[in-house]
Amino acid sequence: MTIIPSVEDWNFSQNFLDEDAYILKAREKAKELNIQAIGSGVGAVLRFLASTIDASNVVEIGTGTGVSGMWLFKGMNSAGVLTSIDSDPERQRASKEIFNQSQIPATKVRLIAGKALEVVSRLTDNAYDLVFINGDKLEYESLLDESMRLLRPGGILTYHNVLNDSQFKSDPDNLAIQRVIQKIKDEPRLVSVMIPNGTGIIACSYRPN
Repeated sequence: MTIIPSVEDWNFSQNFLDEDAYILKAREKAKELNIQAIGSGVGAVLRFLASTIDASNVVEIGTGTGVSGMWLFKGMNSAGVLTSIDSDPERQRASKEIFNQSQIPATKVRLIAGKALEVVSRLTDNAYDLVFINGDKLEYESLLDESMRLLRPGGILTYHNVLNDSQFKSDPDNLAIQRVIQKIKDEPRLVSVMIPNGTGIIACSYRPN
């Protein structure tokens, strides 16, 4: 028998960790710009994943206003550098302001404006510990191979927004999610898990050998 958490337990798990003033400020900016930022539960997962592999080089696809980037920094080591990609300059300006206010050195943040696939194709092979994808769903499938190219052995690939009834809808975004989920399940180099947190996370450990 499967036990389903109560609404109260679910809400408690999604707000297990408090957010600092800078993340809350980034979240408020996201509301102003009508951006759906990750919840604190997803942020806690990102922090945990980054910390388990002592991540020092991380790629984030979908900068937003800096909410997820701030959570990633909480799990990365002290020498960590975040490369964050977004096609919207206004979002990147907002995130840059948050990073500056939180006193994260400019040398630790590479904000790159552009289309994800175009930017990622120029990044170095096997040079990154973690890739977090939270952008255009229509690019999710194409980003899978590119992300594996970027990761070092043992690195972690993470997709966000993979639930939200995606398995029961046939619009282009959800069909794209269904395709990438199947590819991940069929990919022998990935050890993957579906985490029902926020609107759904898939986390994969990259094992090329």
